[in-house]
Amino acid sequence: MVFDAQRTTRCFYKFWELCPLPFVNIRSVCHQVISGTMKEIKVKGASSLCTLGSDGEYNVQDSLSTSEDRICSSLSVKVTPELEKKYVHHVYDAIAPHFSSTRFAKWPKVASFLNSLPLGSLVLDAGCGNGKYLGLNPDCFFVGCDISATLIKICADRGNEVFVADAVNLPYRTGFSDAAISIAVLHHLSTEKRRKKAIEELVRVVKKGGLVLITVWAVEQEDKSLLTKWTPLNQKYVEEWIGPGSPRIRSPSSLTLQSIPETEENRFLGEHGKDSKENFTERVWESMCLTSKSEDNSVISKDEKTIMDQQEYFVPWHLPYHRAEVSGASACALASGLAKKDDKKGAVVYNRYYHVFSEGELERLVSDMDNAVIVDRFFDKSNWCIILEKTS
Repeated sequence: MVFDAQRTTRCFYKFWELCPLPFVNIRSVCHQVISGTMKEIKVKGASSLCTLGSDGEYNVQDSLSTSEDRICSSLSVKVTPELEKKYVHHVYDAIAPHFSSTRFAKWPKVASFLNSLPLGSLVLDAGCGNGKYLGLNPDCFFVGCDISATLIKICADRGNEVFVADAVNLPYRTGFSDAAISIAVLHHLSTEKRRKKAIEELVRVVKKGGLVLITVWAVEQEDKSLLTKWTPLNQKYVEEWIGPGSPRIRSPSSLTLQSIPETEENRFLGEHGKDSKENFTERVWESMCLTSKSEDNSVISKDEKTIMDQQEYFVPWHLPYHRAEVSGASACALASGLAKKDDKKGAVVYNRYYHVFSEGELERLVSDMDNAVIVDRFFDKSNWCIILEKTS
């Protein structure tokens, strides 16, 4: 009992120091509170300023010096691009109950990492989803956060301590936790700067000597047939996408793809066209690969390198009609073009944005970090994974 009391006291002490901003904790759901409709952020030594609007968007006023540009650039990384708002945040809010019902199996590598942590460790799960890893190790304390308020409510209803928070702007004090995990989260961030910032945040919130486990979807999928079901996106997703409207599949005439440029991250993305995504995907895939069938009926690509260069995708989520809210989120999504009906499969189909990682990409993102080192890296279930240790 004495040990339990000591652990409880330690947990409370750390919990009340988690958020650098005031928060409201209702049924274990923690939200940052920003008073007023507008905040001004003064830039030292200048008359210019950045303003934070009620919608969370930072706006730069007047001309800024080089140093000021860097400050506002840092702020802009934390501003969510429209691509992510529409094809990550809104989608997961809409599919949360069905998504949660399919997410119950624990990955052995993640479970092994959590079970290896010292007794009484405080663990942050950044991007916890439905909270399947929260409490996995009964000898540790867990705090979770996710950008989806709907998924966070599911976690809270299960009795977990959870927060609505952004992976690139975690609301925790520096060095508060003993370890952190980010499982299948970074691939939903649409620019390299945001992916790097999310890793920096994970390292920031753990104490010196703390460990961070990160997993992301890999380009090198073990099941190659999955790629034919995904919609590849074009780097210049306005000028080069096919036909009127966007988002669209990439143009067959432009096969080289890199990450979406930071300068285009907030360009508004229009609604879906009326054409079938499956038909478009099939035609594009045929243009990308001259295929033949092997003895085991698998697809053989004539230019496999071109396929592997593709890293930006829309990955469909089929929400069965009986799970879709007729007058709720799905109805709105269908009306706005965010989703479409597939009568053959009896489902409402949502597209989720993914940036799948190539081999070595995770390591490159942390290569210039001076406060963390990679202590392990591995490939598991079509995911690239690294474990970082904070050194200072």
